[in-house]
Parts: sequence; C-alpha cells; structure tokens
Amino acid sequence: MRALVMEKTGDEPALARLAEVPETALPAGDVTVRVEFSTLNYKDGLCLSGTGGGLVRTWPHVAGIDFAGVVEASDDARYRPGDRVVLTGWRVGESHWGGYAEKARVKADWLVPLPDGLTARAAMAIGTAGFTSMLAVMALEEHGLTPAKGEVLATGAAGGVGSVAVAILAHLGYQVAAVTGRPETEGYLRDLGAARIVPRADLADTVKRPLESETWAGCIDAVGGAMLARVLGQMKMDASVAAVGLAGGSALPASVVPFLLRGINLLGINSVFVPYARRVVAWDRLSRELPLDKLEGMIRTVGLGDLPDLGAAILKGEVQGRIVVDVTL
Repeated sequence: MRALVMEKTGDEPALARLAEVPETALPAGDVTVRVEFSTLNYKDGLCLSGTGGGLVRTWPHVAGIDFAGVVEASDDARYRPGDRVVLTGWRVGESHWGGYAEKARVKADWLVPLPDGLTARAAMAIGTAGFTSMLAVMALEEHGLTPAKGEVLATGAAGGVGSVAVAILAHLGYQVAAVTGRPETEGYLRDLGAARIVPRADLADTVKRPLESETWAGCIDAVGGAMLARVLGQMKMDASVAAVGLAGGSALPASVVPFLLRGINLLGINSVFVPYARRVVAWDRLSRELPLDKLEGMIRTVGLGDLPDLGAAILKGEVQGRIVVDVTL
C-alpha cells in the first residue's frame, strides 16, 4: 500500500516520504479500512512538523487523524466488508497509524458508520474540524443558546473549525459575526453565511476592563489566548463560550469577574475521546445541517505528497477552509 511515512533518526527532525508499505506493517486492530480520503487539521500540521509536535512518540509513523473509506476486513460483528465508515480522534494519527495511507487498521470502537447522504470526500471536508464545530454548537445549545438570543461570534473564522461553524450556525438561523485577520477572506465568510465581519485587531488587545458591553449571545472560539480573555468580558448574561482551539496561545490572561457577575460558561470541547452515541448524533446532524454547497466552497483537494508543505502552512494560519486528501494522488 502507498503511504506518507515519517521516519526519524536519532535527534534529527523526522522526514516524510512517499513509500510502498506492506499491509503487514499496519498496527493491530479489529477492522481494516481501504482509505479513500483523509484531511488536514491543525494537529496534523503539528504531527508533520518534523518533531511530531510532541504528539508522535514512535517511528516510523503514518500521520492523519481523520479518514473515511470502505471496510475491507473485520473481526468485529458491527462492521462487514463493504461498509462505509469514518474515523476521527482516539489519537489515531498520533499514537496509532492514521489516514495518510491507502489502508488503515483500527479498533472497531473508534469507527462510526458514514451517514446516508455523505460521501467519503464530504466527510473529510468536514473531518475533525467540522466534527468539533458541531460538538461546539451542540454544547452551546445545551446551555441555552437559541437564534433569538442574539449574535454568535466565531473566532478564527476562516480556518477549518471556524468555516464549518459559520456555515452550520447560519444554516440554523443564527446571526454570525466572523472574526478574521485576513481582509481577503471577507467574501468567503459572507458566502458561508456570516452576517458581520469583525477585524481581528478589534479583539487583539489584552483585557483592560474585566467587563465590557454585553455583545455576544454565544461564541465558538478557535483562538484562545488574549482574544478569548477579551471575548469573555463581552458575553451577554448567562452566555457560553465553546473553546475549541489555541491558535493564539494556550495561556488565558483572564479575570474571573465575567464568570461571577454575568454567569458566563466556558465550555471545553474535546473531540478526541467522544462517546460513540454522541459521535453518531453529531455526524447525523452534520449530514443534515451543514449545507453541502457551502461545504464544497471550502474544499481544496490535494495528494499525499502535498502534505508536508501544507502542514507547515496550516501552523502559520495560511490555510483557508478545508484541505481534503485524496490518498490515491
């Protein structure tokens, strides 16, 4: 099988190369999947960075935290040859060989049946980024968010998570304010459904006052750091922020005042170890509530050989929308 294999010698950075790998090299698992498509997420960029981003510990390694394809062989009664499946999370592509290959072998518990109406390509246009976005929407709804409450902010809106979040929220009837530091993405974000564009500079200053005017009814934050701290002070009473990323840093220079005086909720979204039943709900909603025409507008299709350069680009915030990887290219 063809794979993008990362190899590391001593203290030198890992190097990625296209190689033919015997199927016997695949790790242990219940189900062997013929991979059709994978994708590129921020975490993939870390894994491809040459150091493994601290996520990869054993070499050689095949990265790719997401994949979709067809079951080829199964030792588990839940899956039979020919079944169409999707996988995100469970540290696949990190501690377990992932989707940057023509085949993958994984535990059956990690798979989800591909919902009707979604192709493998569409599922990978969604990927972990879109799956995380839906988990964030679900968490906000469970904490009381409705379209009638007011504007919802999406930070890092032109990235993978942000793009899908804007499209889902707009489809559900929310007024979406999209934060971006790239003026050239304004048309793209409005096409996804953003009602307002917020320049990143408007939220870039660190917190000067613990509370500002009540502005946002909800927020999906992919940035973290100083921007998240600033946004917390702008949330409406009893509103929630779903934290999904840390592109702007992992530190949170915030005050507890918004939590105490406005009852703000900060909801952490972990997309890696999500229980099976919640995964099924999220993928079903994605198949129904993410407009496929909007999804198509986010996609750029690449081959395995393009991934090292794109991995570096996504870490620099230079990737717009979603990268779909055709493993046969």
